Formats: sequence, structure tokens, C-alpha cells
Amino acid sequence: MKLITKIFAKLRAISFYPLQFKSYGTRTLILKPLAIDGKKNIDLGEHVIIQEQSWLAAVPLTGKTANLKIGDNCIIGHFNHIYATQSIELENHVLTADKVYITDNLHQYSNPYIPIILQPIKQVNPVRIGEGSWLGENVCVIGANIGKHCVIGANSVVTHDIPDYSVAVGVPAKVIKTYNFKTQQWETIK
Repeated sequence: MKLITKIFAKLRAISFYPLQFKSYGTRTLILKPLAIDGKKNIDLGEHVIIQEQSWLAAVPLTGKTANLKIGDNCIIGHFNHIYATQSIELENHVLTADKVYITDNLHQYSNPYIPIILQPIKQVNPVRIGEGSWLGENVCVIGANIGKHCVIGANSVVTHDIPDYSVAVGVPAKVIKTYNFKTQQWETIK
């Protein structure tokens, strides 16, 4: 009986679920999401895997449009939270570990007499994660771009742009290595 239930659930997901999104590539799987808000504003590429208990959102809380685009062959780890109020794009082949948070907005806290939950959302910069990049466990990306083929170390908080072919770690994240194409090696920043 459990097998039959699983088969019917999968068939429902295959036939109806993808139609709710702006686009939903072939061989794309969302495994037991925590929540998905603004499906009509979410583009999912080909062969994307979104692991269990992740939350995807593209909700225009600060303007007229919000877009979340996840490119081809991306793997999003468990318990990820990706929340766009304007624009977030993960280019092709991006890999995120578990518990990664990516956002283009913040809670305002400018008025100390009003509870933060009652203050408006503050739009920061659009976010782009470059092709082939890897975000380690517990990484937070808040209104910043990460170049292509970057490694962001576990527990890092990215609030400023990271250039292509870089390794960045820390709070706030700082580049500690870059790839030298002449020597074909990763070199430590001194």
C-alpha cells in the first residue's frame, strides 16, 4: 500500500506540480519542500535537485516583481532558504550544502520604538551566484554577488561581491585564495 501511495504522489508531482512554476525543467526534482512561495515567479532549469525541507520564495514584498532563477544542473542542499523579493539567480552547476540562506532583502530596524516584525522589508541588492560555485554549510548570502567557480567556506556571511575564481571565508566573508591561470594553481592572498 505504501508503494502505491508513493507512486501516485510522484505521478501527481510529475503531472501537475511543474505547471505551477514560471518554468520547470525536465528531470528537476523538489524533494519534500518546507515551503514554496510565489511559484509563478520561480524558474527552475534542467536537472535541478532541491533537497528536503528547503524553502524557495519569490514574493514582491518591496516592488512589483520578484524573480528566482535556478539554472541547469544545480543541487540545493537540505534546509536551504532562498528568498527573493526582487531578484536572485543561481547560474548553472551551483552546489549548496545544507542550511544555506540566500536573500536580496533584510528586515528594517531603523525605528527603535517599533518592533522589527512590524517594520517594512528593506530591499538590498540583487543576488547572483556564478556558474560552478559551491557554498558550504551554513553560508549566508545577503544582497551580494558571487563570481563563477568560487568556494565559500562553511559558516561564512557574504555581504560584498566575491570575484570569479575565489575562495572566501569568514564573517564577513573575505577572499583568501584566487586561481592563477598562469601557474594553474590556487594562490593564497597575502
